[in-house]
Amino acid sequence: MPEGDTVWRTAHRLNDALAGRPLTGFDLRVPRFATVDLTGRTLLDVTPRGKHLLTRIEGGLTLHSHLLMEGAWLLYTPGERWRGGPWHQIRAVLSTATHTAVGYRLSVLELIRTGDEPSVVGHLGPDLLGPDWDFEEAVRRVCADPARPLGEALLDQRNLAGIGNVFKCELAFLARVTPWLPVGELAPEVPERLVATAHRLLEANKDRPDRRTVSGNRPDRRLYVYGRRNHPCYRCGTPIRWNDQHERISYWCPGCQQGPTP
Repeated sequence: MPEGDTVWRTAHRLNDALAGRPLTGFDLRVPRFATVDLTGRTLLDVTPRGKHLLTRIEGGLTLHSHLLMEGAWLLYTPGERWRGGPWHQIRAVLSTATHTAVGYRLSVLELIRTGDEPSVVGHLGPDLLGPDWDFEEAVRRVCADPARPLGEALLDQRNLAGIGNVFKCELAFLARVTPWLPVGELAPEVPERLVATAHRLLEANKDRPDRRTVSGNRPDRRLYVYGRRNHPCYRCGTPIRWNDQHERISYWCPGCQQGPTP
C-alpha cells in the first residue's frame, strides 16, 4: 500500500532515471489531457510531497499524481516487458532515450502550472520525509483537536504528511492505545513520542522494498498488527482484531492496546 515511504522511494527512482533528459514520448491516458504532447521537453525533476508526486517539466509545467490505494509508477528499459498490470490500467507513459515510466491505476493525474503547485499540496502539514519537516509543528497540529480519535489525527495529511493506514495501525500499537482513543486522553508524553516514532519509521523504510516496523530481520515478522487478522500478537499472544466498518481497515491487539473499540 503506497504511503509516504513508498512515494519517496518512487520519486527518487523516477528522478534518477528521467531527470535532465528530453522526453521522447509523453502520453496521458485521461480524457482531459489526452491530446497534450510534451515530447522534446526536458523532464526537470520528480519531487515527493507527502503522498503526492510532482513531476516538473520544462516550460513551467508539473504533472501531479497521487497513488492513493493502488497506484504505482514503474520503470522499464527499452525492450523490457511491462508487467505492472493490464493495458487499460495505464494512465501515463513518460519516455526518454534510456527509460520509460508507466503510471498504473493513478486516480489523480493532472497537468498544472508549476507555479500553481500550492493549489494541490499547499494544504499539507510538515512532510515526514521532506526538507520542511518540523517536529514541533507536527505535534501541535496532531494535538490541536483533543476530541479527535488518534487514528484520524494521524491520517490527516494537514497535520503531518506521509502517514497512511499501515503506519496508523502500527503507530497506535507502538503507543499501546487503540486508534479510536481521543488525542486529548493520551498521556502527556505520548504525542511527541508518536510523532518522533513516525519520523523514525518512515526514514528507516524509505529505502526498503518491504516495509518493516518490527525490529530484527525475520522475514516472517515485519509488521506488528497490520494485515495480521486473527494471528497472535508478538507481545502477548492475543489474536489481532480488525474492523472494516469504515473506509480504512484498522488492526489492533486487544491485549496490548488500551482505549475504545468499534
